[in-house]
Amino acid sequence: MDKFKIDSHKLIYHVGRVNDWLEGKLIYPIYMEISPSGICNHRCTFCGLDFMEYQNRQLDAGILKERLSEMGSLGLKSVMYAGEGEPFLHRQMVEIIGHTKKSGIDAALTTNGVLMKESVSEKILGDVEWIKVSINAGTSETYAKIHRTKPADFDRVIKNMAAAARIKREAGHRCALGMQLILLPENKDEVVTLAKTARDIGMDYLVIKPYSQHLLSKTRKYEGVKYKDSLHLADELKKVGDDNFRVIFRARAMLKWDEGMRNYKRCLALPFWSYLDAGGNVWGCSVYLGDERFLYGNIYESTFREIWEGERRKKSIEWAEKKLNPARCRVNCRMDEINRYLWELKNPPEHVNFI
Repeated sequence: MDKFKIDSHKLIYHVGRVNDWLEGKLIYPIYMEISPSGICNHRCTFCGLDFMEYQNRQLDAGILKERLSEMGSLGLKSVMYAGEGEPFLHRQMVEIIGHTKKSGIDAALTTNGVLMKESVSEKILGDVEWIKVSINAGTSETYAKIHRTKPADFDRVIKNMAAAARIKREAGHRCALGMQLILLPENKDEVVTLAKTARDIGMDYLVIKPYSQHLLSKTRKYEGVKYKDSLHLADELKKVGDDNFRVIFRARAMLKWDEGMRNYKRCLALPFWSYLDAGGNVWGCSVYLGDERFLYGNIYESTFREIWEGERRKKSIEWAEKKLNPARCRVNCRMDEINRYLWELKNPPEHVNFI
């Protein structure tokens, strides 16, 4: 069971914000993705943001903390630290996470876990809602080939996450600890192995998800991959779960990838989220990084209120609502399920009173 609704969405729990949006009111985002660092210590074969060139840049912690305080007061509910680089390569990541919590914003991390040492876990586990480690193989050899790094990194990640699970258990923290594998031809025979490892070291869950081709990505190695013949893995993985551990096999997302079908004709989700890159730029969508039509402003030059209420964002939203064709967007983008939900609200079928 997917108790975290990873293969669905949680916008249904923000009825007030959705209602304000339906009435045409200005709303602030519920969720933001932030890239603290443009640098990465891996070069994964599937990396969707390789076109960003892993730039040696980091967000200024002082400015970021000011903006986090502001965004918390404006209604931002959550931040996921991930982005075009590895979050823990930012020298002040621990401090930033703590300030996020103090700002009234839920914090989460997607990381490769190599740098998440025991000393780091001790400092952050009380301040984060969840941590998801990208680990795309069940053995060190395959891991090294896919992540394009040293085999020893696999063992380091397992050690780090085992320590995190122990710290969480001993301190009684609520933080959910998970792992994530993108299902690829190279690792499909190792998913059960990884699931057993994740269970045995104390993870709460393992997500098995499909590849998604970023429109701007340099790599095209997996754009033709299909998942119809891999769906049987769901039954094998169910056997690995127990009362404390679940494998979330994203079959729905896999079928959407294979079929490439959408029920919506416009992207309606942009007002509910945004993306902050390692250079301080606020974007409407991470699929269109570098496209000036989706650039709202920069936190070094303006407050978040000025950016969100500014003319550039207003024009961007209007353009997206009238001209952006989602059929040309990334399949299974971050806002896909939310778009499906919002499209139904905006375009209801007949006889809706017969519930």
